Amino acid sequence: MGYTEVCILVLSIYVAVTIYFSIRGMKQTHTMKDYAIGKGFSPWIVALSLAASITSAATFIINPGFVAYYGFSALLAMSIMLPLGLYISLVILSKSFRTMGLKSESLTLSQWIGKRFDSKAFALYMACISLLLITFIVLICVGLTKVLSNALSSSETWVLIAIVIFVFGYMMVGGANTMVYTNTIQAILMILVAIILLVSGHEHFENGISGFVTKINQLDPQLSSPFNASSPLFRDFFEVIFCNFVIGVAVVCQPHIITKSLMLKSDKDVNKYLLIAIIVESIFFAVLFAGFYARLTFPELKNGESELKIDGIFSAYVVKEFSVYTGIIVIMGLIAAGISTLEGLIQSLSTTITNDIILPLSKKELNTKQISILNKIVIALLGLIATYISLHQLKNPNLSVGILAQNGVYAFFSAAFVPVLFGIFVKNANKIAVFSASISAIVTHFAIYYMSLSKYTTGAVKNPAVAATYAIITAVTLALILQIILKPKKVN
Repeated sequence: MGYTEVCILVLSIYVAVTIYFSIRGMKQTHTMKDYAIGKGFSPWIVALSLAASITSAATFIINPGFVAYYGFSALLAMSIMLPLGLYISLVILSKSFRTMGLKSESLTLSQWIGKRFDSKAFALYMACISLLLITFIVLICVGLTKVLSNALSSSETWVLIAIVIFVFGYMMVGGANTMVYTNTIQAILMILVAIILLVSGHEHFENGISGFVTKINQLDPQLSSPFNASSPLFRDFFEVIFCNFVIGVAVVCQPHIITKSLMLKSDKDVNKYLLIAIIVESIFFAVLFAGFYARLTFPELKNGESELKIDGIFSAYVVKEFSVYTGIIVIMGLIAAGISTLEGLIQSLSTTITNDIILPLSKKELNTKQISILNKIVIALLGLIATYISLHQLKNPNLSVGILAQNGVYAFFSAAFVPVLFGIFVKNANKIAVFSASISAIVTHFAIYYMSLSKYTTGAVKNPAVAATYAIITAVTLALILQIILKPKKVN
């Protein structure tokens, strides 16, 4: 069999296994609680699910392209500083969030915030701004489409449609009970593929690390520099080190990440869950180093006469570098990386829209079956929206679809950071102070980004990480000032 035929066969097996777990999950899913957090799982399963959910098509497909283009500065920002902030935040926040979430019987992040501050308006606001996460769904759809269309030599449009129908389709029925099992399989496959990718460029180290650096410097001396003045995103200490660390700290405040701890069977499992997740996630983030291999394979950033864009260079490297069977394994790992996060986003976002926007605004009392049908309709609509935006990004990206996703996702967790932080650590946090700070984060982020209020957000390509960093600092500062000025109001 040829490359395409083997790829189709393996994909068919993957589809069959996923359908099996979807049916199994469907049998265990009877209520919105079952769909949102499942029946309770072991720390190994939830940890692998978390690691797979955090690691998306961005980590395995899109971000290595930034390393290929801009070198060590991109690696330092995205593979070292951001994960460092993420791990610290995850360890500090997870246990307290779980304890408070179980006590309040919260299914979503917005519901947790609403109950913590005794405000339905706050919950509705957080649910509405969670729609910004659609940009992340678009990134994953675009990344998966790039990989599969290259592997199958097929039309990007039809590949995108097939991906959306398949993933959104099975997520309609299983929810968390399907996701944790498929995520576990995906995480195991991703670990294997991460190792394959990391050793795939071993020939470049025949003269040691210094020899490898020499090769990179021969292409462009700035590729080995911690800061790349010629890049639009990694120019200095502030952009590379400070902003990405702050982003890493705040990135945990996404519904498909922070709510994972609610899926554990017991409180005693939290530490083991965190340790496993961090170890596995560190392996995944290391994959960005393979972006250097892609650059050495395509030194002029061209594949023949075709120019390779950031979003496509790594998938082109995979197709060129590996034999048929190894290449198929790698491609499946890249697909698993994307689908694992896509599942988490679909599950958390559809639950939020159904549970925290539609039901509170509805004047009718719906039974369990009606709510389930409503959630399926929400997922279908999300699929249609994602398809429309993804098609535009495939044809007309602004440098990379990663910029669109970062702008939307960073704006969301900038707004969510203070409510989560104060909700956990400030016992008598003032609701007005926290609500105002969250709104200020959204306003600050988009004002700096779209009004070019910073030297880092001017020109054709603007840095969303900088806008989000200013937004988070502004929000925290405002919350502290208002907390002091306003009389604290005791909350549950």
